Amino acid sequence: MWAGSAVLTMLLFGATLVVGPQAYAAAPSGTFYVANAASNNVSVSSMSPVPVGAEPIGVAILPNGNDTYVTNSNSDTVSVIDTSINTVVATVPVGNNPYWVAITPNGAYAYVTNYSSNSVSVIRTATNTVVKTVTKKIGRGPLGVAITPDGSSAYVVNFLSNSVSILRTATNRVVKTVRVGLEPIGVAITPNGKTAYVANNGSQNVSVINTAKRRVIATVSLLYPGPIWVAITPNGSDAYVTNGGDLEYLPEGGGHELSVIDTATNAVAEYVGVGGAPNGVAFVGTPVY
Repeated sequence: MWAGSAVLTMLLFGATLVVGPQAYAAAPSGTFYVANAASNNVSVSSMSPVPVGAEPIGVAILPNGNDTYVTNSNSDTVSVIDTSINTVVATVPVGNNPYWVAITPNGAYAYVTNYSSNSVSVIRTATNTVVKTVTKKIGRGPLGVAITPDGSSAYVVNFLSNSVSILRTATNRVVKTVRVGLEPIGVAITPNGKTAYVANNGSQNVSVINTAKRRVIATVSLLYPGPIWVAITPNGSDAYVTNGGDLEYLPEGGGHELSVIDTATNAVAEYVGVGGAPNGVAFVGTPVY
């Protein structure tokens, strides 16, 4: 369901905005990693693809650029790619149908959402082993996950529970559950750590969470349906949301737009036409955690 549109790139705020059907991440060196669910591999810039597990979806890179972590949704594993040789050096068993992965700013841990087991696997990157599986107070169908810039919290989006579980990374315990819109998928946090933006695929809007108060402070309605993923500009001024359509029917039911939200006013500033069924969106040239 991830194939079907071309990759669009544009230069914004000193970084490249990349939009397309897959998940993207870039190492500090500029090497570009793309998860290819249909072919069970990861594209590495202009190099040969790296074989991984079945149906890779999420991809994240350590802050130092040494390793790339890839969730394999139909293998129930995470592949670890050594970026110096672009070879899988470890395969970590996790929960059922892992979807997304986010890495703490210090690079010590990777947080993996497991959609079908309603859990989050915490991987210690030094040993590539799961040190904790969080199940208590995680909602049903966790998909997106993002770490605050100070590394203190992980925001876990629960697709089937219409909620976000806020997990304190020091204890790996959920400290708050925040209700959002219908069928939320993606989440991104502003560089100053003050605000989280959650794309609600089923209710055609974006929930804005104040991270200090841990509650929704605004709901941004969108003109186009099916918001899927969110990326914040490096300066924090805007949130870019892919309107890819119904997650279950991509690309057949895919949209063609990006919604741009002004983070100062939490209002839509503009809509940008892109290729069919946009899903992944990321700013390349800034750290990807």
